[in-house]
Amino acid sequence: MAKKKILLMSDDLRMHSGVATVSKDIVFETLNEYDWVQLGGAIKHPEEGKIVDMSENLEKDFGIKDGYLRIYPVSGYGNEDLLRQVMEMEKPDAILHYTDPRFWIWFYNMESEIRRDIPIFYYNIWDDLPDPQYNTNYYKSCDLLMGISKQTYGINKRLLPDYEDWQITFVPHGISERRFHKVEDDNTSLLDFDAKYGISDKKFKILYSNRNIRRKQPGDVLLSYKYFMDELTPDQRKDCVLIYHCAPIDENGTDLPRVHRHLCPEYDICFTYDIDNRPFNDSEMNLLFNSADVYINLASNEGFGLGRCEALTVGTPIIVNVTGGLQDQCGFKKDGEFLTPEDYVELGSNHTATYTDHGEWVFPIYPTNRSLQGSPMTPYIWDDRCQPEDAAVQLRKLYDMGREERKRLGSLGTEFCKNNLMTSQAMGQRFIDSMNDAFDNWKPQPKYIMETV
Repeated sequence: MAKKKILLMSDDLRMHSGVATVSKDIVFETLNEYDWVQLGGAIKHPEEGKIVDMSENLEKDFGIKDGYLRIYPVSGYGNEDLLRQVMEMEKPDAILHYTDPRFWIWFYNMESEIRRDIPIFYYNIWDDLPDPQYNTNYYKSCDLLMGISKQTYGINKRLLPDYEDWQITFVPHGISERRFHKVEDDNTSLLDFDAKYGISDKKFKILYSNRNIRRKQPGDVLLSYKYFMDELTPDQRKDCVLIYHCAPIDENGTDLPRVHRHLCPEYDICFTYDIDNRPFNDSEMNLLFNSADVYINLASNEGFGLGRCEALTVGTPIIVNVTGGLQDQCGFKKDGEFLTPEDYVELGSNHTATYTDHGEWVFPIYPTNRSLQGSPMTPYIWDDRCQPEDAAVQLRKLYDMGREERKRLGSLGTEFCKNNLMTSQAMGQRFIDSMNDAFDNWKPQPKYIMETV
């Protein structure tokens, strides 16, 4: 039987964004089941107008026989005419779109046209409360909603109570163990990596690997580092470094070097982009996470937070703000059992510490302030802010316990991810199961036929 063909609309899977990374894993983990076409977006795509056929390289590079993968690069996320052209050329059996729904308004306006012939699947990233009633019509334009987190699943269930079970599923992001894996401390590549970035003599390395944008709170991370360092002795401070893997200056964030010079110029910080001024490849990213002693994410709202799952995959413990999808890797428990997606339908969020029992590999920080933000496209969304002082306390705990105990806790986090669907292989299988169920249950929308009166 011929494979079904899926048209994916998201960031070009060859790019370096989080959406692109997950898109790549979705495709490569399911190529044995489906053929794939991608309308591959970028802010300003250098290959716009080309057709990139990757099919011939799939067996050589990935061991996948008879795979089909074509990319149609586009600036932004496309338009109605381009989508119609690609659909006419490729004849897909379904469309899967993935990223912020606000980027797809033109697409939702076409849903009645598309769903007469093929279903629309959506990998929903929206993970923030209050429930986004303003997104409901976007979600109703889709036949299947796969939620990236337990909180997203709960949102989908509450907003679409009439949807059948096959139409709302839980598909967490998964990390490829081919790209992220444990590297021993004496590994030559790791030693060379630390030497290149001048951190070989550091015994406590704190990693921030997010965009330099306001919502990610890179400034609060620096403030947390200052508070933590202020409590150490001069000799202890020599052991520590904060690693920023992001653009040091971003118009949507801040000027981090200037903040550093103002707040704590005497404390060591490594800006990786200052050395190479380029994104890391997969091997370098793996070394970066292996080098770190702790990964920190204080984002005030977060869909999933891919970096902290990557950190756990290599065995690095995490400090996270308890908001949105950052909750999933915390391993919160109810009556000794991990919270399920169904628990989040009623719970909504655990940001108020309804449940405080959690995995040993995480050092959570509960928000102390919640403000309502908004814009014309997003009228309301909670901003969950935690205190830098609380993050500093967690940093001190990790510093004091020593490297061997940190490694033990990190290994528990690795096992948690493996056992709770957070590998790329598990994610791929969840996609296959969800989409095959949708194919089995989906019925085309009736075509409108004008009758002669």
